[in-house]
Amino acid sequence: MNLLIVEDEVRLRNSLVNNIPWDTIGVEVVGQAMNGVEALELIDRKKPDILLLDLQMPEMDGLTLARHIRVVDPLLKIIVLSGHDDFVYAQAAVELGVTKYLLKPAGDKEILETVREAAQRLKEELEHRHNMDELRLRWRQHLPHLVNEFFQGWLGGKYESWEIEQKSRDLQLELSASDRYAVAVFDMDPLPEAETRFTPKDAPLLQFSLGSIVKESLEPYPCWVATDPAGYTVVVFRLPDDEQANASLQKVNAIAEKLLLTVRSCLKLTASAGISGETGDIGEMNKLYVQAVRALQNRLVLGNDLAIPYRGERGSGPELTMQPNCEKALEIALDTGEEAKAQAALKALWDGGMAKAETVEDTHEHILYFAGLFVRLIQKMGWSVREVAGKDFVHFHHYRDLAAKEQIWGWLTRMITAYVAYAGERRKLASHGTVKTILGLVENEIDQEMTLHAVADRLYVNSSYLSRLFKEETGKAFSSYVLERKMERAKTILLDGARVYDAASAVGYRDVSYFTRVFRKYWGVTPGEVRA
Repeated sequence: MNLLIVEDEVRLRNSLVNNIPWDTIGVEVVGQAMNGVEALELIDRKKPDILLLDLQMPEMDGLTLARHIRVVDPLLKIIVLSGHDDFVYAQAAVELGVTKYLLKPAGDKEILETVREAAQRLKEELEHRHNMDELRLRWRQHLPHLVNEFFQGWLGGKYESWEIEQKSRDLQLELSASDRYAVAVFDMDPLPEAETRFTPKDAPLLQFSLGSIVKESLEPYPCWVATDPAGYTVVVFRLPDDEQANASLQKVNAIAEKLLLTVRSCLKLTASAGISGETGDIGEMNKLYVQAVRALQNRLVLGNDLAIPYRGERGSGPELTMQPNCEKALEIALDTGEEAKAQAALKALWDGGMAKAETVEDTHEHILYFAGLFVRLIQKMGWSVREVAGKDFVHFHHYRDLAAKEQIWGWLTRMITAYVAYAGERRKLASHGTVKTILGLVENEIDQEMTLHAVADRLYVNSSYLSRLFKEETGKAFSSYVLERKMERAKTILLDGARVYDAASAVGYRDVSYFTRVFRKYWGVTPGEVRA
């Protein structure tokens, strides 16, 4: 569960954020605000589940903020932490659906327990809304077949822009050539070995349940939900005209994370999501869809239960297009890293051509076709054919040395394996670059307060993905790494003879007493003792 803290008093806010062991109850602080106006903006971006709220604040007070929240997110749990022991305030809070009204100075244990109760209540409400009996009933009902068929064709790049607008009007969908879109693809993760409620035979039911949860949860948002031929749940988001692309993608990441939490609460199983790395118009839907599917495949490296943004780099070659034929099926499978599907598409191409070749000339013609196909696919990504093919590169020049169809088939299947492996290594390199950027930010801005969520915002990715990626690459949690660097730097500055105040300021602590506590907890001595 995600928690947002809204408190105008700096010291109390810092204490609430840093001194209470939120992780012991499965809660993460995703942001902090000093007034209602600031909180509204964070709520829109971070999509918290629980709000710990002061009432008396500048610019917008707590009750006014609560009224706004009840309109935009009725499920958001609000806990008031106020110094006003006044019946009028308490009555107003109750009328607004506040979960609990705590009086300052409430103890850390009381606050922690209250937040835990709010989180539990929210989980129960989500389970009630999405109980399995209702999902099983809806599973037996037919999906709107024509609409889903249209979305499959649109995502697959079958239509021209004018066809998309025409077909959407026929189906009473509100699509326009001037709108911008982003795509997210959701899929249930593999069943855990200890799972006893479901078996692999229940996969269609679970996929339908996932689609139903996504569709119901996204009703307030301008988007459409469809199912692709692979069984993935695909969400097409229509984006605001006046919003920058990076800001829109950041919101899509936050929405995807919240959806995955809902799936966990309802099904007691996990799902993952892949998110397109850019936005596009109605004619670019195929590209966005392929990016989202490729991002989803990265759960093989990063693990399950993640919303993963597309981070791959393309070469300067032509954009990928897909047609309903075997060649395009091969392109799609390679682009998404699905080796088994790529091998199946290659077999279909082989059976349709090479298998029927009866002369030497026809066989050589088909070898040139396959060689040209792989060269085009590799160079389209901006890669070197020699690097991808390795030892098999020789066959592109000396294809006549392939004396039997069995040799040709072995070469082609190895090329698919090599392509998928090379693409995986390239994706890892992109991840290394992201972590390197984070390490540079920590070193260059160590004199400022730095949180995982703030860094994630700057890189336009979601915090869960960034946390998992950072831990995977460095072996340390982001917060632990930042604390380590700050304490090392502070110790060095103090040993050079600087004052305690200057050392605290140099590593981003404005409250010297709080810095002293953190320093002593980390090093076992006070800053003054080190300086002496």
